[in-house]
Amino acid sequence: MRKLVFFFGGGRAEGNASMRDILGGKGANLAEMTNLGIPVPPGFTISTEVCRYYWSKGQYPRELEEQVGDALRKVEAIMGRRFGDPQRPLLFSVRSGAPISMPGMMDTILNLGLNDETVEGLAAETGDPRFAYDCYRRFVAMYGDVVLGLKPEEKEELDPFEAILDEMKERKGVRYDYELSAEDLKELVGLYKDEIRRRLGLEFPQDPKDQLWKAIGAVFRSWNNPRAIAYRKLNGIPDDLGTAVNVQAMVFGNMGSDSGTGVVFTRNPATGENHIYGEYLMNAQGEDVVAGIRTPQPINRYQKTSPQEVSLEEAMPEVYRELEHYCKVLERHFRDMQDVEFTIQRGKLFILQTRSGKRTGLAALRIAVDMVTEGLIDEEEALMRIEPEQLNQLLRPVFDPEEKEKARKEGRVVAKGLPAGPGATSGHVVFFPSEVEERIAKGEEVILVRIETSPEDIRGMSAAQGILTARGGMTSHAALVARQMGKVCVVGCEALRIDYKNRYLEVNGQLIREGDYISIDGSTGEVILGKLKTRPSEVLEVLVEKRLKPEESQSYQIYQKLMQWADRKRKLRVRVNADRPEQASLALALGAEGIGLCRTEHMFFEGERIYAMREMIIAQDPESRREALDKLLPIQKEDFKAIFRVMRDLPVTIRTLDPPLHEFLPHSDDEIAQVAEKMGIPFDELKAKVESLREANPMLGHRGCRLGIVYPEITRMQAKAIFEAACEVKLEEGIEAHPEIMIPLVGHVEELRDQRKIVDEVAKEVFTRYGVEVPYKVGTMIEIPRGALTADEIAQQAEFFSFGTNDLTQTTYGISRDDVGKFLRAYVEKGIWDFDPFVKLDTKGVGQLMMIAVEKGRGVRPDLKVGICGEHGGEPSSVEFCHRIGLDYVSCSPLRIPIAKLAAAQAAIREDGKK
Repeated sequence: MRKLVFFFGGGRAEGNASMRDILGGKGANLAEMTNLGIPVPPGFTISTEVCRYYWSKGQYPRELEEQVGDALRKVEAIMGRRFGDPQRPLLFSVRSGAPISMPGMMDTILNLGLNDETVEGLAAETGDPRFAYDCYRRFVAMYGDVVLGLKPEEKEELDPFEAILDEMKERKGVRYDYELSAEDLKELVGLYKDEIRRRLGLEFPQDPKDQLWKAIGAVFRSWNNPRAIAYRKLNGIPDDLGTAVNVQAMVFGNMGSDSGTGVVFTRNPATGENHIYGEYLMNAQGEDVVAGIRTPQPINRYQKTSPQEVSLEEAMPEVYRELEHYCKVLERHFRDMQDVEFTIQRGKLFILQTRSGKRTGLAALRIAVDMVTEGLIDEEEALMRIEPEQLNQLLRPVFDPEEKEKARKEGRVVAKGLPAGPGATSGHVVFFPSEVEERIAKGEEVILVRIETSPEDIRGMSAAQGILTARGGMTSHAALVARQMGKVCVVGCEALRIDYKNRYLEVNGQLIREGDYISIDGSTGEVILGKLKTRPSEVLEVLVEKRLKPEESQSYQIYQKLMQWADRKRKLRVRVNADRPEQASLALALGAEGIGLCRTEHMFFEGERIYAMREMIIAQDPESRREALDKLLPIQKEDFKAIFRVMRDLPVTIRTLDPPLHEFLPHSDDEIAQVAEKMGIPFDELKAKVESLREANPMLGHRGCRLGIVYPEITRMQAKAIFEAACEVKLEEGIEAHPEIMIPLVGHVEELRDQRKIVDEVAKEVFTRYGVEVPYKVGTMIEIPRGALTADEIAQQAEFFSFGTNDLTQTTYGISRDDVGKFLRAYVEKGIWDFDPFVKLDTKGVGQLMMIAVEKGRGVRPDLKVGICGEHGGEPSSVEFCHRIGLDYVSCSPLRIPIAKLAAAQAAIREDGKK
């Protein structure tokens, strides 16, 4: 007979910590603690297999009832009590426990087994009717909610049981639950039952066994409640794991002043400091600590912030020492920081649960590094312990936690969008990019607020402290540019109603005018009224701003040590997407090993050069176009020289002009009139040119290599600027630049052959003229399916491939990344997509094209260098895929470099572990 129920208690258990898939995390750890001799109340775990069976068949396996009965009798023997006994009743907690921790997402029931008869027995046995009826009223409320389904019917409605409790406290003139008398609580139980009868037409069940089986079913059903489903989606947890159910003998923290309950972490979860950290309440049950009805007290003297607080260390020193001992035992055994739930019943300590504790990015790094120093784990395990995204928290300024909490309480958190650029900032609302610089020149802080952004907004975006858009997704223009620039950014905030004409925005009934202060949190997507204080990243103060010395920042020292370990393990190189010298400098400070994408089009929007670019676009013949390009040549050359000076002998991959030409032209009649006047051409002529360049689908239109083929003088000018810059820094400054010229949007080998011919001709001419040569490569972006499928042909002309996975995802799916937000949520909710393919690489579709391109390309050219320069290059699971298929490097925005490095190291460690 298959085993579905696993007993634990009396110093022995039928499971252990390795059985998470069967027992869930909670059940596996309860079994492990029991085997360690830790005081755990006895109980049994019903396996995740039963949950899966229950959901597929709508009933329990035949053998389950017998196995539950056997385990229940073992608990009765240890506790010296019987389930349902009127004199000495045994009560249970019934809790969920998934293989992957989902804290608070599923349901719990406490004090199960109480009824009108057993509550009197419990009162007589303990001599404390108040305690007995306190347990009973809690049980009726929990059971009524979780099992019977008595919940608020409208979003404005209070929880029915809380409403009854609040009304009684007001009627009795008390503030806290514990101030109610035994008679009050007995009356409360009756009122709860009346509400169940009135609203549901049900009598509250009196049979303890009936209570138990219905509670077990309710916990299994909670696996698919809305919040559990949402949590799994957010955290990438599979839907088919199922939850275990843990049925455990109750111990009571609400038996008086010598009883209590609490939660403790074996290290500080916010800072990682090596001392236990937590909270407790006397005369309370577990939910009281998290509900916030009473203010918990600190665990020890170290945590105290006021003389009025009484720590557990002071109130019950022996219990505290015992708790501290078990915390050390558990941390050393599990070799990780633990989150421990405990109850004190009449002076006796019980441990109810342990699990790996959630922690901030700073704490995660510190704990991992400290545990290596302490000999608990090795460097590889330390690297594997950290979520790469947690490194964001070390690099971004963050809002002062007290300030943010105050804003929340005051109702100033007014909207939430997509967190596109982590960090936090405040500034005056400005709607027009052209006005941002004026305000910055006056010393103002500015947040650029747009319906959406375009390349023409680049200067305003660059100058602003933060960017907020009403439209767009995580790979929209605003998001892409903001990440590269290191800007705080929130996109897709659909609650915003922006009125450019009248210069205000409306959000959830609040009117915000231009010039008003707002704050945005790029780590959470929150939009907040007013200005909030921020706290700078110590790591960047050491590496970039040089305000701190390395020895003055413990955060930096921990970060640096971890990065050194990652560098020793990883095989993938990490480059940066950077268009400007300051971006390149930041990237070098963070350990970039070259530039993987330099977008030349962003250079054309700087200063007066946009007009030279527009002259080139409206030129009627090649000669006029060349004259305009001659004005751009020295500007581009200086741009490249500045970047080569920063990068020195590291590779710099420069993409030739990619976007359609209409993006460089004005759009509205007012803008066209202003530009026409400045350029000295008739309004009608410029408007006609703008109209002639307008395309039905610019993403698939006249852009990329197609521009260079139709207008070869553009490619020629850009190649000339690159090679002249490289030659001049070599001759004048002794810098051996390594330019890599990348032709975009190639889908046919003849496109690349055409453009390469121009590049090679220009290189030969420039090298002859300067009397010096520089090493260079010519390659292409693989960003349309045909390019991947014919990679063997293209590799004959390309010395490197770089996957432009933003466009490759668009062309593979046949969707626009800027429009995907209209249906993305529905696709994810319906399970059509598991994730946003513009954020996380689609390895089954786009990834297969990449694998084909790598295999075909290297089949023709074994030394073909292959990388990725789309935004996926900084996303951890995408980095791991790039490692698996043998890419040479990933390239990402500057502040994602440490994330990519850690992800690359983890990919190498996982691969080594499989060998």
